[in-house]
Amino acid sequence: MTSVHPVLDDLIGLLGLERVEDNIFRGDSRDIGSPQVFGGQVIGQALSAAQNTVQGRVAHSLHAYFLRRGDVEAPIIYEVDRARDGGSFSNRRVVAIQHGRPILNLAASFQVPEEGLEHQAAMPDVPGPEGLKDARDVARDMLEHIPSKMRRFLTDARPFEFRHVEPVNFESPKKLAPFKHVWIRAVDKLPDDPVLHQNLLTYVSDYELLGAATLPHGLLFTRGTVIMASLDHALWFHGNVRMDEWLLYASDSPAAAGARGFARGQFFTKEGRLVASTAQEGLMRVVKPGNTKPRSKPGSQK
Repeated sequence: MTSVHPVLDDLIGLLGLERVEDNIFRGDSRDIGSPQVFGGQVIGQALSAAQNTVQGRVAHSLHAYFLRRGDVEAPIIYEVDRARDGGSFSNRRVVAIQHGRPILNLAASFQVPEEGLEHQAAMPDVPGPEGLKDARDVARDMLEHIPSKMRRFLTDARPFEFRHVEPVNFESPKKLAPFKHVWIRAVDKLPDDPVLHQNLLTYVSDYELLGAATLPHGLLFTRGTVIMASLDHALWFHGNVRMDEWLLYASDSPAAAGARGFARGQFFTKEGRLVASTAQEGLMRVVKPGNTKPRSKPGSQK
């Protein structure tokens, strides 16, 4: 493997996991500036654990529930249950454990590659990534209005580029239609390993998604009046994907209710091929300033 950007190489190692026993794996965490372990990291590692128990089959879907906030200072243990190996499909159940308690449950399904009927939704008609600012550059334009914790989350070196089609306003957001489009690409060339690219897409799919549910409400995150946390996450792979080529992450939010927001996402190549779809529901609680302690401890705050 040729050398890649250090931040991207670190993420690849993070998703690789250490095998402790046949069905038990150990993973570390990285503090990326979020309040706890980033949810995409836990889902990506859980998928990686499941993949390590399957041969000759490719993941086509996963469904996960965040149960508790992850501790960035402690390792995460992944226990895999080899639920089924059929003629064409395999199913795995994974529990992520910290401090003796589960923090995430995940089920993943794998299939022997085969040909079949095909159709797909059309790609949104939006500008390409060329000429758009990277999210880190946008954040730097507004640093004085962003709290230090969020500032680090937005400006630290990342393994991916994020280029927003719609302008981002942290100072005085307006109420907007619940749609967003972000171009995403790894910061360096990656090896030709389909499993690695699936893991990286799983990781990055937890970025930006729930934010679509906040757009109709013009929420001001810089004043500490909003608590957001992923509650569940689902992902479907429709075909091969390369994370070192531009992908359009198009997301929308059909509904929000009960202090929960619901969002859907689609990943398109620049050529318009739909390679993956995702969906997520998350806590979206507006509170008084200074009263932002969650009543419970779901997994992945944004």
